[in-house]
Amino acid sequence: MRILRVAQKVYPEVPGGGTYHVHAMSRDQAAMGHDVTLLTVRHDESLPHFEKRAGYTVVRYDPACSALGNDISPGLARYLFSANDFDVVHAHSHLYFSTNLAALRRRLGDVPLALTNHGLYSQSAPKWVFDLYLRSVGQWTFEQADVVFCYTDEDRDRVREFGVDSRIEVVSNGVDTERFTPAGDESDRIEHDGSVVLFVGRLVEGKRPQDPVRAVARLPDELDAKLYMVGDGPMRSELEAMAGEEVTFLGQVPYEEMPQVYRSGDVLVLPSRAEGLPRTVLEAMASGLPVVVSDLEQVAPVVGGAGVTVSVGHVEGFVAGIETVLDGGVGDPRSRVEGRFDWAETVGRTTEVLEGL
Repeated sequence: MRILRVAQKVYPEVPGGGTYHVHAMSRDQAAMGHDVTLLTVRHDESLPHFEKRAGYTVVRYDPACSALGNDISPGLARYLFSANDFDVVHAHSHLYFSTNLAALRRRLGDVPLALTNHGLYSQSAPKWVFDLYLRSVGQWTFEQADVVFCYTDEDRDRVREFGVDSRIEVVSNGVDTERFTPAGDESDRIEHDGSVVLFVGRLVEGKRPQDPVRAVARLPDELDAKLYMVGDGPMRSELEAMAGEEVTFLGQVPYEEMPQVYRSGDVLVLPSRAEGLPRTVLEAMASGLPVVVSDLEQVAPVVGGAGVTVSVGHVEGFVAGIETVLDGGVGDPRSRVEGRFDWAETVGRTTEVLEGL
């Protein structure tokens, strides 16, 4: 099968759960014998136009302009509309212009289109903006797809609420539970004998990284808690200005080191206002790390009794949730993930659906 994968951003140039998903899916489908080409926008002029890596081909085109962090590339559009020798186009995230182009190409052509929903709302723009988008261009983009992949039943239902009639397949996001496990070394980057609180994610408004900074500052002194912020982004300077000595900024940590980082923590905090099914939460739980997360309808059922869910923006709720976890008041996180969110199953099921198109 010849697969043209379309993604606005890719790993490792742009770190993140969604970009790693795209990379790992391409790598593993190539290892299965499929011919995978990844079409993307070039964010670094030093990167080559064509590159072969991890068994698949990357084709990059420069952006001409940008709106709301959404790069627009005429070169990408030309390639997409001239690529007629693929069996399927698989676009990632309806939030990007490249996926809108893939939808237009499907409207005008014969090559089937699959679209993976990595989360309905953007982390970098107000919710009302994307409510308008989802009821117009976003809905139209979903409607052009021969199949839409959603991570959870809840996400499927949310897509349907916007009037989307396309076929939807629920294929859970997954992680490598043999890499992310409680057994193994801890990270040399984390040096604290007290309670270790982790935040892992981009430092952008939609992730609400200010909430764990404020919450840890309000924890009782006897917990001797320290917050480690793993990730980078435009809010870093603002967060550093508000943070006390109880917060350490690690910046971007190589993905290969993340199992050790999770093993070094006592609790992961993810206070996002919007998510799909966050890879960070699954990785942490697979590593035996309890979580305190926003009470999002597609995330809460996964966490179950192995963590605490809190209303978005409720800092005191995050304080109480962290205390509950540190007091041992939750169940075994790994048991919630193992056997239910396996990456090999994610790849296998996705590939099976693509072959059926």
